[in-house]
Amino acid sequence: MNNLLVMKFGGTSMGSAERMQIAAQICRDQAAKRPVLCVVSAMSKITDLLLDSLRKAEAGDRTDLSANLKVLRERHEEACGKLLPASHQAKAAAGVAELLAEFDRISNGVLMLGERPPRAVDEAIAIGERLSSLLLATYLESQGCPAQAVNGASLIATDAVFGNASPLADATRERCDTVARPLLEKGVLPVVTGFNGSTLDGRPTTLGRGGSDFSASILAAALDAEELWIWTDVDGIMSADPRLVPDAKVLPEVTYGEAAELAYNGAKVLHPRTLAPLVERKIPVWSKNSFNLSAPGTKIVPSITEDSHGPRAVTSIKNVAMIPIEPVAGGISGTRLMARAVGALAGANAEILAITSSSYRQTFCFIVRQEELQTVIGHLEDDLSLEITHGYVKPIVADENVGLIAVVGEGMRGSQGLAGRIFSAISREDVNIIAIAQGSSESTIAIVVRREGLDKAVRAIHQECGMGVAVATES
Repeated sequence: MNNLLVMKFGGTSMGSAERMQIAAQICRDQAAKRPVLCVVSAMSKITDLLLDSLRKAEAGDRTDLSANLKVLRERHEEACGKLLPASHQAKAAAGVAELLAEFDRISNGVLMLGERPPRAVDEAIAIGERLSSLLLATYLESQGCPAQAVNGASLIATDAVFGNASPLADATRERCDTVARPLLEKGVLPVVTGFNGSTLDGRPTTLGRGGSDFSASILAAALDAEELWIWTDVDGIMSADPRLVPDAKVLPEVTYGEAAELAYNGAKVLHPRTLAPLVERKIPVWSKNSFNLSAPGTKIVPSITEDSHGPRAVTSIKNVAMIPIEPVAGGISGTRLMARAVGALAGANAEILAITSSSYRQTFCFIVRQEELQTVIGHLEDDLSLEITHGYVKPIVADENVGLIAVVGEGMRGSQGLAGRIFSAISREDVNIIAIAQGSSESTIAIVVRREGLDKAVRAIHQECGMGVAVATES
């Protein structure tokens, strides 16, 4: 299909009836020009509410579970009433009630079991996206734009890693050709749930944190889209978090690699895995602001032709922890120890944000997200229990008073003296550098500092590298 546009709307862009109306208008404007497929997140905070409801059910807390279900119902009924004309409300209300009943059934099953099976969790939390898909598709229909709510589970085929599934490209393409392409060819706008898929035998899965972005890129690749637009609540990808750095600027273009590094290291515009399905087909991505339609946004492309020297952006993550692995003596094989430690992190399904090592004592440390810390330590202690028990490896004690900074830019390759300037800028703020890591691509420098110095260090790097908005001077 020629000139297909895939658009994804995040939780804030779907957060109320008013926001859904704006999303629908964007869809209608583009659908008048070319085929459009839309991917939607749950309304803002709904996924958290669903997860909290399942936790309450697991704990046997009927009172709080009932209170959460009441909030869930009231919020979607309110959106339905404000969004839709009277002629379409009854049908939509029935669909909302059916989906809420499905969540009620699953949560009551968890209540009886006293546990949350991963498969049941994946099935339950996708209901947030299914509700927003239903509402947006119905509203588009009411405005004369042919649309149909489509469950992402019918399009995206995945493996069976519940909670963090990976897509199966060939099977997904077959499903898209069977389900989505016929709708597009008939002039119907599919409104697809983000975040979820299903195994080859039909068991519901989800794609992990921020999986709606990932869903959109998977579908864009499977349908050979011309472009992917991701609508958020910020003007684009910025040179730094504007809450920390007042003169941060929107970057008009970044490469796939730069965008992926920024997302992986804390920038919240994209999910880190979003770009992977698009690279081979070189499908461009736009990051746009549904709250500021006049902002041009940031275009993400395979490469930037103009000369770019030095870093493009700096980002940071506060909620991380550093886990050192320290052999007591030099006789133990550091290579084997590291391989087993990495295997333990893989078993915990955890992301390694950075890794550093020393040579003689062969000590090394991982930076992981705090939310994954206890699971990671549990797996490390299990896998290294013999070495720890016999004193070959020190007990594992994580340092949670750290933050991670990532300085990103493909133009940093071969830039002499750049690292020294960055480290000097940090030291001028009396911030101590704990660890440093740089990959072979030289497009990212990762720096670990104490949490209390994180914000100062980010501002110092941004200023030192001249990333901010240029200030006009009088002639």
